[in-house]
Amino acid sequence: MKDLKGKTAYITGGSSGIGLATAKLLASKGVNVAIFARRQPVLESALKEISSCAGNPGQKFYYAVLDVSRHEDVGRVLQKAVEEFGLPDMLINCAGRARPGYFRDISYSQFEETIKIDLYGTWNTCALLAPRMKRGSSIVNTSSVVGFIGVFGYSDYAAAKFGVIGLSETLRSELKPQGITVSILCPPDTDTPGYAEENRTKPPETVAVSDVASIMKPEQVAAALVTGMLKGRPYIVPSANARFTWIGKRLAPWLAELVMDFQIRGVQKQKKSG
Repeated sequence: MKDLKGKTAYITGGSSGIGLATAKLLASKGVNVAIFARRQPVLESALKEISSCAGNPGQKFYYAVLDVSRHEDVGRVLQKAVEEFGLPDMLINCAGRARPGYFRDISYSQFEETIKIDLYGTWNTCALLAPRMKRGSSIVNTSSVVGFIGVFGYSDYAAAKFGVIGLSETLRSELKPQGITVSILCPPDTDTPGYAEENRTKPPETVAVSDVASIMKPEQVAAALVTGMLKGRPYIVPSANARFTWIGKRLAPWLAELVMDFQIRGVQKQKKSG
């Protein structure tokens, strides 16, 4: 897919954050874009932004209300989208959420909801669309830096995002003979509405660990996503800090743990002395 003009992209979580930034970037390259999210007013506003970025006359744009965690709804909504908008050449799964907190305070209902949105949601869209996508198509599933390194305060989110990586690696292997490429996006902290929501519940230890890395803009992550997708990269890790963490986790997992433990102990000492 070196030439994106006239191709079709489906983007879940496409009404805000990384999903919206990716939709606008693809629209500027002549791609027909369909976005899916849970809130209709936000979808309507986002679609106006996306269509204003159109790079060619005659491009098509589409939205549909969708909760990716609901298997039956995914089947119904995406089947209708295929009938009305056509099969996607690109499936980009950006729908997700994080609500950090101490493990002892995370309820089972929160854990279940996080798994359903972040992991089941990815499974649901891939299960419906991947068997029908054509040779040369691409799938990008959004995990996180927390998908390859467990971070204090993110127990339910890490469980989901580690799962996305396992699912995506398996899909990459199974879909390769069909000529479909699967990539895994692992962004660090990104300045999105979801990130602002996360900050409301972060334990101080999580803040200390997170403060080591710089925050990316969604447009930066979107640019890395599209470049990595076109090159067929198995992993798309947008920032230098995140790539260093990724490599360090694979080559010297003890070092990543040592650094985080040092930051966490510093916060906990302050709490005791306070």
